[in-house]
Amino acid sequence: MEDAEKGSQEQPDSVPEMGEDAVTSVGPSPPPPPAMTEEERQELQEELDKVEDEIQTLSQVLAAKEKRMADIKRKLGITPLNELKQNITKTWQEVTTSTAYKRTSETLSQAGLKATAAFTNMGSAISRKFDDVRNAQTFKTLEERVETLKTKMSPSPPASEGSDDRNPDGCDAPTAESLSSQPDDPPTQDPLMH
Repeated sequence: MEDAEKGSQEQPDSVPEMGEDAVTSVGPSPPPPPAMTEEERQELQEELDKVEDEIQTLSQVLAAKEKRMADIKRKLGITPLNELKQNITKTWQEVTTSTAYKRTSETLSQAGLKATAAFTNMGSAISRKFDDVRNAQTFKTLEERVETLKTKMSPSPPASEGSDDRNPDGCDAPTAESLSSQPDDPPTQDPLMH
């Protein structure tokens, strides 16, 4: 036994020789096929032939079964389109019942609620800010000045000397108040004037 240990220690398992290719020295080479006797080789060849025959037989049986299945489906009126619909429905049901889908759906729902709340709050804040600006004294003063400017810049009709249509402030131009007090109906024509 000691001799066997000494012998294995003296000879390393794989020592590249001087003339070997770089390719074979870089990676491990596949082990050589184990030495077989002619009898073992013949047994393996027979087993290989047997397995190949079984595969061929199973392929033929599978083809016959698939043909029988197609005939049965045709008799039942099951079309490929119906099968596709059923598969899609089944897959959708599996997806919607999965925990990942449920978690994602809940997360998106919560995010939608939070976003809605944020937009509502932001809209309320903007509305309050506009109200604050509108109620501010500076805005009111500006609004009054714009009204005054608008009144002064509106074109005035030529005034006749004896006209009683003058505004109380002495301007000939009709104001918004005087225009709004006029009736909306167009003047009707007297039927006798035709």
